[in-house]
Amino acid sequence: IGTLGVNIASNDVAASGGKPEWMTVTYLLPDEENSVLDTITRQIDSVARDLGIAIVGGHSEYVPEVRRPFLSLTCFGRADRYIPTSGAEPGDRVILTKGAGIEGTGIIATDFRSELEDEVDPELLQRGEERLNELSVVPEASVLNDYATAMHDPTEGGLVDGLFELSSASSVRLEIDRSRIVIGDDTRALCDAMEVDPMKIFGSGALLATVPEDRADEAIELLLNREISASVIGKVEKGEPELVIGEEVYRDPIRDELYDLWG
Repeated sequence: IGTLGVNIASNDVAASGGKPEWMTVTYLLPDEENSVLDTITRQIDSVARDLGIAIVGGHSEYVPEVRRPFLSLTCFGRADRYIPTSGAEPGDRVILTKGAGIEGTGIIATDFRSELEDEVDPELLQRGEERLNELSVVPEASVLNDYATAMHDPTEGGLVDGLFELSSASSVRLEIDRSRIVIGDDTRALCDAMEVDPMKIFGSGALLATVPEDRADEAIELLLNREISASVIGKVEKGEPELVIGEEVYRDPIRDELYDLWG
């Protein structure tokens, strides 16, 4: 939870064009088990150090009413140029870094490991768990800052909801080519086993950006030179806000499919 929290909070700053620099953390814990507090604190410290973020304040409290540890994090940073989710322009190309369902893959591999051990190749299961180490979009955001008209990091609802949110915020139509979307072998195997759509599960770890058509190839080349996988997956068109992926059309937010697995 500490690894997830720091990455997700810092991604919001990075996806707005900023450099994450400071963070506050509030812990709510179900009982006075110091080992849990120590584990989460070590996770937070490790990820924050890797990203160059200083933990500058916070609070911890035992709350018997909560059933599992709860974190509230706020990240702060500075930006030379604010990049909104609402800045996509007709004619822009849509860039996706890494791929779909990264965070969701890690969650499935850890939360449902016992159910999957007899269903999924152990190597793919292990690779899925390691996806939790790929959640930061700070590196790619720093590259795309100079190119993007809009950026957004898909979280709850996955890639589909992230694209819809970008479309809605910018009041544009997004036309997406499904064949251009990267879905890892581990992601596909775990999602097939749990009967969920990899494009509709938690998507932290990927970054969406819209870039003017004449700069898209240059942006992709720079990302690849930094060893960050990325591709153009579609284009921005003038029209009422909607997301089109092949024959599927979305005009409303979707519910993340992992919620049904938790009951």
